[in-house]
Amino acid sequence: MRRSASLTLLNALSLTRLPLAGLFLLSNTVPERVGLIAGAAATDFLDGWLARRKNLASRVGALIDPVADRAFVVTALVTYLLEAALTPWQFFLVLLRDLSTALGFVIARIVPAFRQVEFKARPPGKVVTGAQLIVLLAVPLWPSAIEPMVLSVGVVSVYAVVDYALAVWRARAR
Repeated sequence: MRRSASLTLLNALSLTRLPLAGLFLLSNTVPERVGLIAGAAATDFLDGWLARRKNLASRVGALIDPVADRAFVVTALVTYLLEAALTPWQFFLVLLRDLSTALGFVIARIVPAFRQVEFKARPPGKVVTGAQLIVLLAVPLWPSAIEPMVLSVGVVSVYAVVDYALAVWRARAR
């Protein structure tokens, strides 16, 4: 398969999380929601794995993938918040890394010394994404486990934010 066709396939795979997010809004049964979360997780894993394995990373894909991830996760979390399955503080704690990263990105675009820094995913951020998906599954499947899982996401999020900030700071110095 040609490189451009492969990149198109990977980007399409990432973009499937957007209709999955829309379907999540419309779903109301545990099996539907679990299936949608599993589908979102599978497409996230598959597009990342294929991109690394076939050396098909692209600037566009590096933008589409996290946007699609966040769209799905935020949609699911907002749905749970509106249904009172999550409290507002749990909602914000699960999104701590995402909110911090967004704020950091805006600041990095404003501050001249950081404008040339390339933003890349880091391993602790990937752990947070995995933990967020586990929380999304816990809400319908293990409601009694939500509290400790959300706290775990918060702890890992703080670590990921510090790790990312240090990486950006070091990249600025180069």
